[in-house]
Amino acid sequence: MEKKITVADVAAALDLKVLSGEKGLDRMVTGGYVSDLLSDVMGHADAGQLWMTLQTHKNVMAIASLKDLAAILLVNGNQPEEDTARQSDLEGIPILGSSLEAFEITGKVYEHLKKNAIIQR
Repeated sequence: MEKKITVADVAAALDLKVLSGEKGLDRMVTGGYVSDLLSDVMGHADAGQLWMTLQTHKNVMAIASLKDLAAILLVNGNQPEEDTARQSDLEGIPILGSSLEAFEITGKVYEHLKKNAIIQR
């Protein structure tokens, strides 16, 4: 049986703030991707991944929607712009927040997904 983990599971386990898009907290997480370059995410992220970034503008929602990402995790205490949060709510793609820098929260996400057999490496 394949183990499943939701955005809500990750948020609770890592004490992440749900900033918007609450109706998508049941989305399944299949891995993670870290980048602040939108074209990189568009070219390399996979559906179901949790995207860690410091970008807060509305274009992150366009990429998250296009790639069917599980959620966006804003690092360094960043907050989504108002129109970004509104789009997140409309599309049901959660935006989570952490006060930690990208390096540290990425490590925590990786370890959590690995511990839960989401990541096999």
